[in-house]
Amino acid sequence: MREYLLCLLAAAAVTYLLTPPVRALALRYGFMAEVRDRDVHASPTPRLGGLAMLGGVLAGLLLASKLPMMRAVFDGTNTAVALLSGVAIIVALGVVDDKWGLDAPTKLAGQVLAAGVMAFQGIAIIWLPIGGTFVLDPVTSVLFTVLIVLISINAINFIDGLDGLAAGIVMVAAGAFFAYSYLLSVELGFERATLATLVSVLLVGLTLGFLPHNFFPARIFMGDTGSMLLGLLLAAGTITLSGQVDPSAMAGGALLPALLPVLLPVAVMAVPLVDLLLAVIRRTRAGRNPFAPDKQHLHHRLLEMGHSQVRAVVLMYAWTALLAGSAVLVAFVPAVYAGAFFVLGLLVLIVAVRRPGRPRGNAARVASAGSPSTSSGASETGS
Repeated sequence: MREYLLCLLAAAAVTYLLTPPVRALALRYGFMAEVRDRDVHASPTPRLGGLAMLGGVLAGLLLASKLPMMRAVFDGTNTAVALLSGVAIIVALGVVDDKWGLDAPTKLAGQVLAAGVMAFQGIAIIWLPIGGTFVLDPVTSVLFTVLIVLISINAINFIDGLDGLAAGIVMVAAGAFFAYSYLLSVELGFERATLATLVSVLLVGLTLGFLPHNFFPARIFMGDTGSMLLGLLLAAGTITLSGQVDPSAMAGGALLPALLPVLLPVAVMAVPLVDLLLAVIRRTRAGRNPFAPDKQHLHHRLLEMGHSQVRAVVLMYAWTALLAGSAVLVAFVPAVYAGAFFVLGLLVLIVAVRRPGRPRGNAARVASAGSPSTSSGASETGS
């Protein structure tokens, strides 16, 4: 655990320290999120914050490779190289998009390339809990992995609509996934140094380091460079965990059956996934491109109800924590306690959502204008 904590601190510190230089770089070379009619931010804001996050990831991985226990993650396996290959492609794609803007097919092709490179090198879904344990053939494994990565990347991209929203949701989700993967290793006697757990703790660190610069009022946005990087890393962590778990080892213990490693990522990512699904359905039914931006995301609806930006963001954090925390609890404590936690949290959040209070400042102006929209600078695919 101490080595994981060191990696988290390294990722957080490097991300925090790199963000001001990256902001200066974005200002100098014109990586700016201009103000549009549908935006909340009142003045052009630099983006490209994902480059600082990349520095945090690399610092954490470098430190981990030198630590006695964590070194096992890199020994005799190609997964670290596979991860870095996908990261390099997705960051390059994000930088180009943040500067010049890319159309939806080009961005989708780049995302497929990044996911495919990782899958072909070993970060891939290898089994599904269908009729017991259904082992996928190599082609199906790669295709299914690419699909999972694409969903994760675009879910984070879609939810990145208010200052600090995407970074905080990923921090909460990654924290829950770290807790699950680490406790799973302890409970079942697995190797505690795993890529899944390392990626999760690095995600917590880099988002923790970025949030002081990105929380309302944001001084820098993560841009597509950051949102796509976070989505890719989340997907990589969940995929490598499912690959490491032996389903038969879980069937007879106190944990849930092997279905849980597949369902947990859904619970952890529930808020972004629901937002993504609703957006696709909403736009498709209206005869529009499912990736065309609009002003009806979950966070927009909270603003329209009268919540301030900060309150709306915190509520989204809380929903993520409730769903992810309940999924983790049900794996390690009696179901009655996990259920009680979920029901109590659900009631509290329903009351909090229905009682927005009095909107203030920019949030009030946005609500009165009826046009809240993205303030993070990470344009949705196709925008």
